[in-house]
Amino acid sequence: MRTFIQRRQAGILSLLSTLIVIIAGLTIGFIVLLISDSEQAWTAFWTILSFGLRTMRNVGDVLLSATPIILTGLSVTFAFKTGLFNIGAAGQFAFGGFVAIYIGVVGADYIIMPAWISWTGLEAIPPIAPPLRIILSIVGAALAGALWGAIPGLLKAYRNVHEVITSIMTNYIAMYLISWIIQNTIIDIAPFTTQSLPADSNLPTMGLEYIFREPLGAGFRTSNVNIGILIAVAIAILVYIILNRTTFGYELKACGYNKDAAKYAGINQNKNIVRSMMICGAIAGIGGALNFMNGTGLSMTASPALAAEGFIGISVAFLGLTNPIGVIFSGVFVSYLFLGGARIQPFGFSLELVEIVISVIIYFCAFVLLVKTNIGKLIFRRKD
Repeated sequence: MRTFIQRRQAGILSLLSTLIVIIAGLTIGFIVLLISDSEQAWTAFWTILSFGLRTMRNVGDVLLSATPIILTGLSVTFAFKTGLFNIGAAGQFAFGGFVAIYIGVVGADYIIMPAWISWTGLEAIPPIAPPLRIILSIVGAALAGALWGAIPGLLKAYRNVHEVITSIMTNYIAMYLISWIIQNTIIDIAPFTTQSLPADSNLPTMGLEYIFREPLGAGFRTSNVNIGILIAVAIAILVYIILNRTTFGYELKACGYNKDAAKYAGINQNKNIVRSMMICGAIAGIGGALNFMNGTGLSMTASPALAAEGFIGISVAFLGLTNPIGVIFSGVFVSYLFLGGARIQPFGFSLELVEIVISVIIYFCAFVLLVKTNIGKLIFRRKD
């Protein structure tokens, strides 16, 4: 009975701390709008709060943009639960995205075999069937992210180099390396991006377009939401089960909570550190794949750049209180804010100001664990 009450109190405390940081972030964002233009501030602020729910198409667009940040949030969450801090989600996300695009583009056409293996008699490989190509793109993205995540994991496990430092470094190595690879493989010169994915290399919608749409004249305007959001939710549930219902998850968390105790219990902490970072990388890599396979024609730039989704995932993870299920809702909420915030420019607010407002709100979201800790101390101190 006591355990049930403690869990209930912890749940209430978590919800309260989340609401406090959200309200604080929204308040500061509204103040920024007031300072910029007091006459249009309320209209713009209401647009941020309401736009995502105005039509079912908007709801679909929220879910579409939430998909990659849910996965980067899960990547950060998994690392945090195992005693690590994965700042390298941006690089892992980028590698996953590139590999998915490469397989989608190259696999849609005949693959000319290089001369050095001509002795096999293979001159070309026929195009890969679309369903298999989609699966290979996601699996390839997961492997690419896992391999890139293994680098800081190995350095942490066997050389005791802090993963924050190495994952930041691997982010920038990934940024320049991917730029170089794109320019030498699947570049589209005119826009200076990767070649566009063929339509049959994108994720299927599975009928979601008939749910998330809005009337337009005699027809409908549909959202590009696809099964990516279902994959993200499934991965979140899988991560929750692994961490809380399996021996493997217990070992990973044990290494994170107390390495000495884990070692005494016979757990190979070095191996588990590497495993944890590889899983984090795989999740972020899948996020990169789903981000570019969303049917919107999005391409990866050949200029050195890191996608914002990798860093937004940090705020999503903490706003979700590093709970895999909570990350689903925090990812949708953050996506909701971005969608509404992108629609306030017509009220006279510059794009830079829009980004400031959204950044302030997201920045405050990252303090949720700090707020929860302080509120908990205050409550327990009063009881004592």
